[in-house]
Amino acid sequence: MDASSSSLKLSNRLADNMDYLKKELGQSADLVMKEIQLGKAAKIAVIYIDGLIDTQVLHNSILYSLHEPTTALLIADQEPHHQLELLRTHLLVAGDVSVTKEVDPFLRDLMSGNVMVMVDGSYEAIRIGLPGWEDRNVSEPSSQSVVRGPMEGFTENLRTNTALIRRKIRDSQLWLETSQIGKVTQTNVSLMYLKNIADPELVKEVKRRLKQIDTDSILESGYIEEFIQDTALTPFPTIYNSDRPDTIAAGILEGKVAIIVDGTPFVLLVPAFFVQFFQSAEDYYQRADISTLLRFIRYLSFFITLLAPSFYVALTTYHQEMIPTSLVISLAAQRETIPFPAFVEALAMELTYEILREAGVRIPKNVGQAISIVGTLVIGQAAVSAGFVSSAMVIIVSITAIASFVIPEPGLAIAARITRFALIGLAGFMGLYGILFGVFFIVLHLCSLHSFGLPYMSPFAPYRASDMKDSIFRLPWPFLRTRPVEDRPQNVQRQSPSSK
Repeated sequence: MDASSSSLKLSNRLADNMDYLKKELGQSADLVMKEIQLGKAAKIAVIYIDGLIDTQVLHNSILYSLHEPTTALLIADQEPHHQLELLRTHLLVAGDVSVTKEVDPFLRDLMSGNVMVMVDGSYEAIRIGLPGWEDRNVSEPSSQSVVRGPMEGFTENLRTNTALIRRKIRDSQLWLETSQIGKVTQTNVSLMYLKNIADPELVKEVKRRLKQIDTDSILESGYIEEFIQDTALTPFPTIYNSDRPDTIAAGILEGKVAIIVDGTPFVLLVPAFFVQFFQSAEDYYQRADISTLLRFIRYLSFFITLLAPSFYVALTTYHQEMIPTSLVISLAAQRETIPFPAFVEALAMELTYEILREAGVRIPKNVGQAISIVGTLVIGQAAVSAGFVSSAMVIIVSITAIASFVIPEPGLAIAARITRFALIGLAGFMGLYGILFGVFFIVLHLCSLHSFGLPYMSPFAPYRASDMKDSIFRLPWPFLRTRPVEDRPQNVQRQSPSSK
C-alpha cells in the first residue's frame, strides 16, 4: 500500500492487496477472494463478501466472461493498466461498473455489496454493482393502515424505497442525492425532492444539517431525526415519518424533502407542521365531506386523550358544583369505599394502562391479545370489585386509551400521553385553573416550535387563510388548486384554474 498521498492508495501488487484485506477484515469467513490465472496473460482476483451479492449473476456473467478463451487472447501482450481497462469496457458483462484507486472507497464498496476485480500490476480496481442480499418483500404498511388506498409499504432496502416513490412521481425533476453517514456503519442516506418545486433554501438547509452529523452509526431514521430536528426540548414531533410511499410522494409534491435511510421502512419528511399529524392518506381518497368528518373526530380524540382524566380529577376534587346532582350522587356512592383521592386514582390507572400497553407491544404476538384481554377486563373488573378504583375512573381511562388510537401518527399520540400526566398533576393541585394554565402553556410551547425554521403551528399561527382549505377540514380536490404556502414551494400552482 502506498501512503504517500493524503489517502491510502491500492498497491500494484495483487498479493499485497490481498494480504492487506485479510489483515484489515480479520480473516473474516465471509470474505471471498478468488484468483484467476488467464493463461500467461494476467493474474486476476475477484473479491466479494458472501451474502451481500447476487452469486448467480456473478457466476453466469462475470466469472463466465473471465473464463472465456477469447478473454486471455484479447488482453495478451497488454500492460496491466490496459488489461484492466479492456476488462471494464469490453469483457465484463455488467451495467454498474466503475474504477477506484483508493483503499477507503474500495473497502466501502466491498462492504456495500459490490464485486471488486483487481489485476496484478495495476494500481486500480474495478467495482461491479451486484447487490443481492435477502430483502423483505413489499407488504402492507403496519403503522398507518387505511381502508381505501394503496396497500404497499416501504421496506428496509433503500433502492426499493426510492423505486416505490418514483412509481408515484414519474418526473425528471424528481432528484435523488445519496451520501454516507456514520463513520463505522457508512449508512446510505438519500434525499428526494422535486427540483422545480422544493424551496432551494430548504434543500440547502437539509443538506447542511445532514453534513454536520458526526457519529459512528446510523441504524434507523430515528437517529437522523434527533440530529437534525430544530429542538429536542419538546415531546411533540417536529419531523414527520411514514412507511407509506403515497404519503411521502404527496409530501414531495407539496415541496417537502424526503430523507430515506437504508435499513428502515420509515422515511422522514421535512418540514412538518402540527396539522400534518392529524392527516391520513385516506383523507385524499375519500370524498371531502367524509374526510372532514374524520378529521373532526381525530381532533376531538386528541383533546379527549389530552384532557379527559385531568377534567375528571378537577371536577370530582374541586368543582363538584359543575356536575349534575344525580351524577354527583352516583360518583360519591362509587367513591365511598375508595381509599385514594381522585388524583392518585387517576395516576395509578394511567400508569397501569401504560404498563399493559408496553407489555402488549413487547410480548410475543401469539399471547399479546390474551394479555390485552386480561389487562383490560379481568384486572379492571377486579380493581373495581376490590375497591381500589371507581367504575367511573375505569370508564374515563378506557375512553382515553381508545381515543389515543384514533390519532393517525403515533408520535403525536405519544406526545399527548406524556403531556396528559402533567395535566393530571396540575388538575390534582389546582383544579380547572391548573388545567387552564397547562393548556395555555402547551399552546405557547407549540407556537414557539419550528420545523426547519418554519412555524410549527402554521397555518393557524401565523394564520394563512389560503392554507386553511386543507387543515381542520378538506375542500374537494377542484378547490385545492394551490400548494400550501407554508412549505414555501417555488411553484404554488398545483392545478389549472380552469379545472372543474
